[in-house]
Amino acid sequence: MIYDLIIIGAGPAGISAAIYAARQKLNILMLSKDIGGQVAKKAVDIENYPGFDKISGLELVNLYKKQLEANDLEVTLDEVLSIEKPDKYFLVKTTSGKTYESISVVVTSGAESRLLNVPGEEEFSGKGVSYCSLCDGPVFKNKIVAVVGGGNNGFESALFLSNYVPKVYVLEYGATVNADKENQELVAKHKNIEIITNAKVVRIEGKAKPRTEATASSTGVFVESIIYEDLTTGEEKTLEVKGVFVEIGYLPSTSFVKDMAQLNDKQEIMFDHKNLETKTPGLFSAGDCNVSKYKQIVMASGEGAKAALSAYEYIKKQL
Repeated sequence: MIYDLIIIGAGPAGISAAIYAARQKLNILMLSKDIGGQVAKKAVDIENYPGFDKISGLELVNLYKKQLEANDLEVTLDEVLSIEKPDKYFLVKTTSGKTYESISVVVTSGAESRLLNVPGEEEFSGKGVSYCSLCDGPVFKNKIVAVVGGGNNGFESALFLSNYVPKVYVLEYGATVNADKENQELVAKHKNIEIITNAKVVRIEGKAKPRTEATASSTGVFVESIIYEDLTTGEEKTLEVKGVFVEIGYLPSTSFVKDMAQLNDKQEIMFDHKNLETKTPGLFSAGDCNVSKYKQIVMASGEGAKAALSAYEYIKKQL
């Protein structure tokens, strides 16, 4: 079977692309590891999306799912390994061993959390080290935690966690934080959030406790402390925490498309700003996998719609 359009990813950009493509009566296949992308994993309360005073990430994802159903769209949960174009059609290969064929492709694969790459991070991943405050925050109720990263994601995670825990440390490598002024003002109102700048994380330490020794062990929380270097003094300091939330940015999920699209030094996809087409005719991209200074839900959604309409124009010319 040859599809008109394959959409890779089901975050804001992918959902938007699918809805716009469906309205053009295209034969569509959606491939994604999940539904919602970073909105489902990271977004706590969204207050800058048109039409809503405030909506949680999970609420927005549920609305996405309803819109997909209303447009007779389904997401095939699979991970894309590669894209090829040996002739006029694209071949999209996945980890399940399947190969799908289409006239056009829209890549909306988003980005994955960037790692600290320090001792203890991998060892305690899922055992106190987390990359999703929304997913794991409630597990740490009444426990002291640390957030690594002084940008908007770090501050928003700290605000969310402050509802559950008595103390949140926010560690920022630089001399100043990068969060928006509004987020800084919100954090300043919370006495249980402490900002530590010039802090280079050195390692994460902990130990495996027998299940009978700590109720937290049943949820896999084994972190005991985070050690950082004070860059102003060179001194190593220890914070006794039960959880470490890593919020230092994302890496674009673009390795599968590197032979088909030009990538910048950050591995973001470069595209024609008129129609979001990559260097390969018929291959379009949208959202956080793209070159963009701002990674915002509303911008990803807009790009998804534009990419779908551009793909439709391309498809018409091929028929």
